[in-house]
Amino acid sequence: MPSPELGADMRRREFLSLVGGTVVVWPLTARAQQPERMRRIGALIALAENDPEQRARNTAFLNRLDELGWKEGRNLRIDYRFSEGVSDPERMRAHARELVALSPDLILAQTNPALTALRQTTSTVPCVFVQVSDPVDSGFVKSLAHPGGNLTGFTNFEPEMGGKWLEVLKENAPDIVRAVVLRQADLSVHSAYLRATETAGRQFGTAVIAAEVRSVADIERAVTALAAEPRSSLIVLPSPVHFVHRDQIIALAARHRLPSIYPLRLFANAGGLMSYGIDQIDQYRRAAGYVDRILKGEKPADLPVQAPTKYELVINLKTAKALGLTVPPSVLARADEVIE
Repeated sequence: MPSPELGADMRRREFLSLVGGTVVVWPLTARAQQPERMRRIGALIALAENDPEQRARNTAFLNRLDELGWKEGRNLRIDYRFSEGVSDPERMRAHARELVALSPDLILAQTNPALTALRQTTSTVPCVFVQVSDPVDSGFVKSLAHPGGNLTGFTNFEPEMGGKWLEVLKENAPDIVRAVVLRQADLSVHSAYLRATETAGRQFGTAVIAAEVRSVADIERAVTALAAEPRSSLIVLPSPVHFVHRDQIIALAARHRLPSIYPLRLFANAGGLMSYGIDQIDQYRRAAGYVDRILKGEKPADLPVQAPTKYELVINLKTAKALGLTVPPSVLARADEVIE
């Protein structure tokens, strides 16, 4: 049996050991409970905040970020600026300046006008872009494989798509001899689409006419003038103005019984005859992957610009019947969706 002095000494050592253990454990627990570092990103969006198609894209983007561990309100804050599809470069530049002034870790830019505004505003804030056409010839990046600088992202359509849109339109409306191309006047990439469409027009014996538009009034004038000519058709290029005014464009095409082709599924879903274009939801999910990599330390200059991986052909049979068109079985067989 230990002496009283020895027993007291053992108890003191046990107490000091316990206290020492507590001193070690408390700081570890405190560190574990510290909140995660909040990262901040901006989003420069060309469409309206309440546009249902844009909401679906934003949701896909956020859901993918969440899967990657970035939760809005916990370790991520997103500041949005919406330009409502208005063709106003100064407004876009003002939104770009506002976002850059917030000192974000990164900015998501949607469409060529948004990326142009950001490029004019900053050369240092990392940027991931979506729905951008021809980024090399537009001067945004040095090359697709090695973009350099602070910009990288996901391309929209290759210029050759202009010819493909006319080809698909001609398959479904072989009697057309004229195609008017609705283009946004201040988008240089539309010139490349137009050249490809003109080349295809010579092959298919179809006259191609450009109609420069900036507003719904311009669109109405262009489509009404087109309708005065027999055997005419309409090709709508991708642009924020066309996206915002899609219901008016589709209604005009129906009123004047014009076979028309559009760049995205949302047009066919809204009553357009057909669409051939990329899967936008997939692009926003892929963009979230690049945001994750940049927030974890990779540089935009080292991330290659990626081309679309999935194209969709959507046919609206209800609209085809209203126009008196019979969609060939070969087209129906390769369509990704047929709207009855």
